[in-house]
Amino acid sequence: MSESFQFQLKKTDGGARLGEVSMPRGTIRTPAFMPVGTVGTVKAMYLDQVRETGADIILGNTYHLMLRPTAERVARLGGLHELIRWPHPILTDSGGFQVMSLSGLRKLDEKGVTFKSHVDGSMHHMSPERSIEIQGLLGSDIQMQLDECVALPATPKEIERAMELSLRWAERCKVAFGDQPGKAMFGIVQGGDVPELRVRSARALTEMGLKGYAVGGLAVGEPQDVMLRMLDLTLPELPTDKPRYLMGVGTPDDILKSVARGIDMFDCVMPTRSGRHGLAFTRRGKVNIRNARHAEDMRPLDEQSNCPASRDYSRAYLHHLVRANEALGGMLLSWHNLAYYQELMQGIRQAIAEGRFADFMAETQESWARGDLEPA
Repeated sequence: MSESFQFQLKKTDGGARLGEVSMPRGTIRTPAFMPVGTVGTVKAMYLDQVRETGADIILGNTYHLMLRPTAERVARLGGLHELIRWPHPILTDSGGFQVMSLSGLRKLDEKGVTFKSHVDGSMHHMSPERSIEIQGLLGSDIQMQLDECVALPATPKEIERAMELSLRWAERCKVAFGDQPGKAMFGIVQGGDVPELRVRSARALTEMGLKGYAVGGLAVGEPQDVMLRMLDLTLPELPTDKPRYLMGVGTPDDILKSVARGIDMFDCVMPTRSGRHGLAFTRRGKVNIRNARHAEDMRPLDEQSNCPASRDYSRAYLHHLVRANEALGGMLLSWHNLAYYQELMQGIRQAIAEGRFADFMAETQESWARGDLEPA
């Protein structure tokens, strides 16, 4: 642990990077996957279980928490770490993406966004300064700038307008954040699918001298090859001695290909959301446990896993639970999926350390392609 926020790049293997983020509440081993705890809970999971899967950090959502139970109430209750019983690092997003996608957006201008709550219809205003204030009240360790995330496809003119606004908001967030020992504020590269805008955004944020940089506005409906092309253009423009976070991504394959390009941090709701809908991610590919072929299959999802949900419950039982709409089915599959994601990240880190990431990536993809019809 460190009393300040520090990032150490320990090794590279091609474009892949092995590192550590050290801060007062703990060390984040990178590449890292951050389970999403939207409203102070990783859905269907005890946080002790989340920790046991190997998670060093979780994500909380500013938009949801500011509406319910409110940031001020969380602060009065001792902060988010104390309230949810997670003493390790927490990253909070800025709320910008949810404002644009979930709320009844009424007005966006230089000052910020005015929006209607999806919970009770009440009106709220979020400026860059208010976003940082909320994240400070929550007590998060890594805070994100407020940005405008444009859904793709969009016109280059609209993408440029949003990117420039996000840069101005980044400057204001930096001022509002100030100097908070042991904590960090990350900027967010925007620019949609327009190469020159991505480069401009990355260069301008780099000049601000922030403690970390995120790539936003991807995984919003564009094909994977577009996302990867934007990473290829963006990452060379970012400092090598700062962590790089790809927001809202993604599938295990997205993660492998993004690590290969130099991404250090990921978050996504996919492991838990998929688990609640009967889909498991495994080292032998995706398994839809609802399928009838699992009804009498006594194999576990993965007999080699250290996770009890993966190793100790039969597919037949999981199939029964999911088809019967029993909550335990979603709980066990969410647990399994989070464990698989963390096992994948550990495998990635070990492969980079040993200088064999390309081989690890190829072997992992081949295993997914073979499928799970027969025991490995």
